[in-house]
Amino acid sequence: MKIVFAGPSLYGHMRDGRIANAPSLVCRGPARQGDITRAVADGASVIGLIDGLFEHVAAPWHKEILHALSQGVAVYGAASMGALRAAECAAFGMIGVGEIYAGYASGELVDDDAVAQLHAPAELDYQPLTEALVNIEATLAASSGTGAIGAGEQDELLHVARRLHFKDRTIVRVVAESSLSVERGLEVAALLKRDGSNVKARDAKALIARL
Repeated sequence: MKIVFAGPSLYGHMRDGRIANAPSLVCRGPARQGDITRAVADGASVIGLIDGLFEHVAAPWHKEILHALSQGVAVYGAASMGALRAAECAAFGMIGVGEIYAGYASGELVDDDAVAQLHAPAELDYQPLTEALVNIEATLAASSGTGAIGAGEQDELLHVARRLHFKDRTIVRVVAESSLSVERGLEVAALLKRDGSNVKARDAKALIARL
């Protein structure tokens, strides 16, 4: 049995505990402490950790990942908390997938806050309510690369995004707290929403493809 823990990173791709285009995988939502141990007890041979809970409940523990590995279970991580844990446990056999994992593994990414975001409960399919910093950074870089926003605008919007708490980090809030004029702010906000880069979703899909 292959079990995946995913939530906001795969929003729109899950229904009734299954993932679109991967019906053989069991999806259990974001993991909390103890969930990986329970998956091993349930007979999982492969575990994919994408999203995890934190703050109000204990996050997935490194020791339960090491326990799974010691039982011969293949454990993959990507996109969000899975990327963090994969970078931390790679030396013990956890397999990291994707750009975000590579960032944490290389030290380019160091802060947990870069992948954190608020999301709706299971009843609403874990819909993201704020934007992860890694997605905003990628979106600003892409928009600057095409000339849609200027280098100065990119720098300022990036500074604002990094300053905001992850619970307040939305495109609208980032633009509103910048020095852009109202007219230019509305234009940039619409542009960033339209051309947004979702690195978390891309990495999560890459992990699903690996399983």
